[in-house]
Amino acid sequence: MPSSKDLSHHRRNYVKHELIEGNISNNPFEQFGQWFEDAGKAEMIEPNAMTLATATTTGKPSARIVLLKAFSENGFVFYTNYHSRKGAELAENNQAAILFYWDAMERQVRIEGIVEKVELKLSEEYFASRPYESRLSAIVSEQSEVIPSRQFLEDRLEEVRNFGVVKRPENWGGYILKPTYFEFWQGRASRLHDRIVYAFENNAWAISRLAP
Repeated sequence: MPSSKDLSHHRRNYVKHELIEGNISNNPFEQFGQWFEDAGKAEMIEPNAMTLATATTTGKPSARIVLLKAFSENGFVFYTNYHSRKGAELAENNQAAILFYWDAMERQVRIEGIVEKVELKLSEEYFASRPYESRLSAIVSEQSEVIPSRQFLEDRLEEVRNFGVVKRPENWGGYILKPTYFEFWQGRASRLHDRIVYAFENNAWAISRLAP
């Protein structure tokens, strides 16, 4: 086995911003929108990249990076294969969490909630807007299934090029995470970070601060 590698010297002091109650929105969606705009201005490559965490009914977790494709006060939308591991887990346990890490801003946003499939019309519209090759890939890939080789995918891709019109597969579409909890994390000096939480209670968003 390889020897243990000491990473204790990898450290960084966070000094760029602060998160103070007097300067935040009472609406977590508005607060997210402002931070997302800030991340875009920081010229991050993919500010909409987020970690999606799901779990089985027995509590076995899994996580992966997916891309946020839309957000509003209705929730946060992403698209994937319904038969993938995340799709299977969401089918049996619709509680999930998403995490944004914006390194350039020294910020994180954690969001927890309930996930549902979006309306069929939205999935159809988004699929039709995707690049041609991406639409073909959605047909070719039985996501999360074991395959014999890379060549297997390449051969399947050549087969579907002859299909003509590329329609959305029935096992591919969108999900929306409807939040019940937000946590906005701002890195601060000496590890005394700012953590502001919005929890949906009694039909309203309750705001509180957590110790770092």
